Amino acid sequence: MGNPAEEWEKPDSKGLAFEQNALYHAYASKSPEWHRDMTKRLLHKVDWHLLPFLILMYLLNFLDRNNLSQARLGTLEEDLDMEGTDYNLATSILFIGYLLMQLPSNLLLTRVRPSLFLGIAMAIWGVISACQAAVQSFSGLIATRFFLGFVEAPFFPGAVMLMSSWYTRQELSHRIAWFYAGSSLANAFGGLIGAGVLGNLDGAHGIAGWRWLFIIEGCITVGISLLAAIFLPNYPASTPWLDEQEQAYAQWRLMHDAGEADEVSSTSIKDALGLVFADKRIYLFILLQHVSLLSQNFQYFFPTIVQTLGYGKVETLLITAPVWIATFFVSLLVTWSSGKTNDRSLHIICLMMVSMVGGVIATATTNLGAKFFAMFLMPMGAVSAYQIIIAWVANSFPRPLVKRSAAIAIANMIGNTASIYGSYMWPSSSGPRYIPGGSATAAIALFVALVALVIRLVHIRMNKRLDETESSRDIISSNTNDLETRAVGFRYIL
Repeated sequence: MGNPAEEWEKPDSKGLAFEQNALYHAYASKSPEWHRDMTKRLLHKVDWHLLPFLILMYLLNFLDRNNLSQARLGTLEEDLDMEGTDYNLATSILFIGYLLMQLPSNLLLTRVRPSLFLGIAMAIWGVISACQAAVQSFSGLIATRFFLGFVEAPFFPGAVMLMSSWYTRQELSHRIAWFYAGSSLANAFGGLIGAGVLGNLDGAHGIAGWRWLFIIEGCITVGISLLAAIFLPNYPASTPWLDEQEQAYAQWRLMHDAGEADEVSSTSIKDALGLVFADKRIYLFILLQHVSLLSQNFQYFFPTIVQTLGYGKVETLLITAPVWIATFFVSLLVTWSSGKTNDRSLHIICLMMVSMVGGVIATATTNLGAKFFAMFLMPMGAVSAYQIIIAWVANSFPRPLVKRSAAIAIANMIGNTASIYGSYMWPSSSGPRYIPGGSATAAIALFVALVALVIRLVHIRMNKRLDETESSRDIISSNTNDLETRAVGFRYIL
């Protein structure tokens, strides 16, 4: 890659090129205090216009994916003649569709503006979610769940791509953590909505409560999708709530951020994959993300697990809400702490130990108070740790850009395969204590902590090598084609 100012000028005329180049250098020459004030003003606007909308969309994305767990407490299985591991299959089939659409959706993202693309995808998955209310057989449920995963797949990469069009690499990690907090809110609101619907609408107009649940949540999603297509911001240059200076500065920040010898000559998918798989750390991060997601599979069975406390279906769903609200606040606290201390591994290790203790308590005792306490520990540890893991993957492959993008995509894609087979960890036959699922979750949580420790040790060793190699305050390697060069002062985050 050349000078960032050269990238800035992709003009239709020489006059425009001169103007843009002059603007780039004008911003580059500003004082640090000016940049701090301008960045603060810009991020305040962007955060309030973009993040709440994306968090709400992710909340509904996760809610429509996970509402089967609430519907199960109604007459779903009885009405559809489900038995044995049928529910487990209905849970896992969604992720097969989800994985199949990952790559095609990434290709579509480059051809359709984000607000329209995400709005249309959201409307379609909302319709399919509502259509689950009309199924009359288990095979019909399987078909709708498969296609629900298929159309939900574009949302996450689309949302991340949209955020990357507004935030620098350093800012993006913390915003992704906020974005991921939508899953905890979805579980909390899912419990409250499920309690209200199953408790008050079961049998209304001759329709079972679980069918009303799908209808109501699907319709809410479709309604929000229409707003998303209209009001979700696309790119800085076309955003009306920024003035001209802010629009230009928003673009300049991203150009300046990418000016760190980021995009050399490797821009193809083949080059990106070659760079990623040549770095042996990617296998550790894929394993870390995969087992982390595996340790969270209890989310899709959480109401059923909580029901083992002995309460009715409405009380059970109400009980789940405070668990996920607590998880939401813990997630915000630990991701803030992780960013403030520039630590990832120790936070992950401690959180996974919390989740492991929860899994052990949940299966080792029948004491009501202890089991209720365990219900808090499991998600507070595992879900919060996962948000830090996502940021760690992005931080650990700093450049070139294609390598970082491919690393995130591969780790996410392979990581999500855990949900295909992980749903079988909680068979109905193992209730009410669910010893296999709880024990496996505790063991996997411990394994996640160990993998995080291994990566920490690898990064410590790499940082020591950087300490030994540094001999000047310039780029370590004078070879500009060396994609793995590191600037003086760069260290891998532990």
